[in-house]
Amino acid sequence: MWKEDVVDLKITRFFEQSARVMLSLLIVAILATILAGIGWTFYDLRLVFQQEIQGAIRTLLVDMLTVLAVVEVLRTALAYFTEGRVKVTYIIDTVMVTVLTEVLAFWYKEMEWEELAMVIALVIALAFIRIIAVRFSPRRLQEEL
Repeated sequence: MWKEDVVDLKITRFFEQSARVMLSLLIVAILATILAGIGWTFYDLRLVFQQEIQGAIRTLLVDMLTVLAVVEVLRTALAYFTEGRVKVTYIIDTVMVTVLTEVLAFWYKEMEWEELAMVIALVIALAFIRIIAVRFSPRRLQEEL
């Protein structure tokens, strides 16, 4: 039975090391994506002089919020890298930023009231889940003990 424990330990170590290598590559890809997004945002600054101001600002806001959503993904990856688990609050923050980006993308488009109600319900549900995740966080429960 001791030999099985050693094999299990080796398999676990191999999995953890493989996950760290792949996560490191993912973090590099995320950083490259953030840099590309920032570059694209600066490139879109030209729209201020070429389009009407509302359209240019909408495009710039969507670009910036998209970069912020990718930053939230980076936070999630770094939290997993350092703590070995994914924080639900980071995922919810990412989804909320993404949803708000989509809302801004539809800023000047006609939206049916059903679509608007679904977006509002989604944001409220995400906010509620985030509050619950913070309230019942494993770290917070350990601090209370």
